[in-house]
Amino acid sequence: MAQPDGRLSTDLDPHERAPQDACGVFGVWAPGEEVSKLTYFGLYALQHRGQESAGIALSDGERIVVYKDMGLVSQVFNEATLDSLQGHLAIGHCRYSTTGSPVWENAQPTFYTARAGGLALGHNGNLINTPELAAMLPDDRRGATTDTEVLTGLLADNPDRSTEEAALELLPKVQGAFSLAFMDETTLYAARDPQGIRPFVLGRLENGWAVASETAALDIVGATYEREIEPGELITVDERGVRSQRFAPAAPKGCLFEYVYLARPDTTIAGRNVNSSRVEVGRRLAKQHPAEADLVIPVPESGTPAAVGYADGSGIPFAQGLVKNSYVGRTFIQPSQTLRQLGIRLKLNPLREVIEGRRLVVVDDSIVRGNTQRALVRMLREAGAAEVHVRISSPPVMWPCYYGVDFATKAELVAGNLSTEEIRASIGADSLAFIDLEELVQATEVPKERLCRACFDGVYPIEVDEAARGKYLLEKSCGNAAERPLARGRR
Repeated sequence: MAQPDGRLSTDLDPHERAPQDACGVFGVWAPGEEVSKLTYFGLYALQHRGQESAGIALSDGERIVVYKDMGLVSQVFNEATLDSLQGHLAIGHCRYSTTGSPVWENAQPTFYTARAGGLALGHNGNLINTPELAAMLPDDRRGATTDTEVLTGLLADNPDRSTEEAALELLPKVQGAFSLAFMDETTLYAARDPQGIRPFVLGRLENGWAVASETAALDIVGATYEREIEPGELITVDERGVRSQRFAPAAPKGCLFEYVYLARPDTTIAGRNVNSSRVEVGRRLAKQHPAEADLVIPVPESGTPAAVGYADGSGIPFAQGLVKNSYVGRTFIQPSQTLRQLGIRLKLNPLREVIEGRRLVVVDDSIVRGNTQRALVRMLREAGAAEVHVRISSPPVMWPCYYGVDFATKAELVAGNLSTEEIRASIGADSLAFIDLEELVQATEVPKERLCRACFDGVYPIEVDEAARGKYLLEKSCGNAAERPLARGRR
């Protein structure tokens, strides 16, 4: 088990958890390079997408070694461990669980024995026909507790076909969001669902190739961005280079919430820099919902670009009125009730000299349950703010996501149950406003019909069977994951 690092938890209040993305995936094929360290730095760049566990699978051409554990990338790996992982091919994964419990057995990459060797796989997204796929597993591979483990088992269960042939047969049957990086002993594979819901990109290294959930990870490892992996595309990378095949026609529905919160601001999606989109949303928010105020302050850090845009669009000065603890992250030290009562102050602290006596526009990216905003407004008033006007750079989140973002249930989503005025009264703000959906879409510069907007408008691009929903769906049928034998793979 990874050791505690003394960092504060981002989940101090168990009743208020920020939207969590499924995972970050990274893959590299680069003979002669230190691929374990390239993968480590790629995962480090994707840490925001998942903080529960991290892992790397690596091959020297003859065997696959998997090393994974619970915790942050920097907790799981050290230089000695990375030096021991030698090879030319690797995939890496940092996880936030959207299917299956947050336990070691469910950490990724997953591994199965396949044909004469092995197969390892990392997955970003969430499948919606998991029970149907699980029923296709042979009896000796039943008991999988994640959609990722089901996929790995099915890809490995085809002794008469190559990994590439098995993927081309299986992937058309898979429904939901999936950006997959997987490998056998010699070859790196990458596949993206036909809707392209989660981002996935291809980059070129001096001596090879890399795939990643975000372009920022390519930047960190010195890879040159080549292009997005297309929806419905399977990419194969080996000594012959990069080959591309279609397993399904593209029907693009990229996740709109990536632009709001999930992706790093220095990432580019569909040709549009995320930071530029967020600044533009702020400008539009200022024009659509002006406020008489003295300062615009962000809720750091995800609210900062939109606050910059709001200040620009309104002419109201921008200021840093809240200081974020730079060492907030996942920890294995559970906060006591006393610490929980301190709540948001452990993460954010107001600059009284900046905000005292001022009318504030506070810009945040989203409201899920409302507890954080309620505590924030109270804290700003206690620090002397004369007025607090809350502006949100996304529309109200009214529906849950089934494609890889762990929102609250609809019953827990405050905007799914209260009007904007009722939410304003609940959080104690002087005014509250959300950006309109059309304005947000226009800021991305992506046509509305090419975006998944389900959490905002309830229009799901892939119909979801009620029976196939649920984070612990597979575990209910085979017992608690923590009681199962250790996951397959070498450590």
